[in-house]
Amino acid sequence: MSRDQKFFDMYSLVIGILAAFAIAILVLAMKMSDLTQGVYTRDADEYQSAVAERIRPFGEIYRPGDEIETAAPTVETAPEPEPVATVMTGPQVYNAACIACHGTGAGEAPIVGDAAAWSARIAQGTDVLNDHAVNGFDGDAITPMLAKGGRADLSDQEVIDAVAYMVSESQ
Repeated sequence: MSRDQKFFDMYSLVIGILAAFAIAILVLAMKMSDLTQGVYTRDADEYQSAVAERIRPFGEIYRPGDEIETAAPTVETAPEPEPVATVMTGPQVYNAACIACHGTGAGEAPIVGDAAAWSARIAQGTDVLNDHAVNGFDGDAITPMLAKGGRADLSDQEVIDAVAYMVSESQ
């Protein structure tokens, strides 16, 4: 009989602890419900607007004759940054643009440093050379001289400096 009493006491203790734990959880849940009930109510404007935003249609359909309420378009212009003025020297322009033809002789272009090829052009004068380099020239060569060597981003003065450099290297 003492064994049965021991089992019954242990069983009662375990059942009591579990019941107390369940009651504690129930009380805690009720307390949390009371504390948060005022925060999330379905009648609050904030809750209703959040729900309306989530379920709103992607687009709207208008039938002929419906008045469409639109806002006036606004144009925002960002201030344009000022371009950075970088002026290249004659040798820099030659290495960037002119060397492709005047370094290899492509299209019968006179090679820089070849005095014989440049002598007839130098005899025409620097004004003619500068004009042909800036504005281009369709001579009797296979490939014409492109305006500014095909680099429209170069200024006239940069091209003139490159011509002066090539002439000085070819005399």
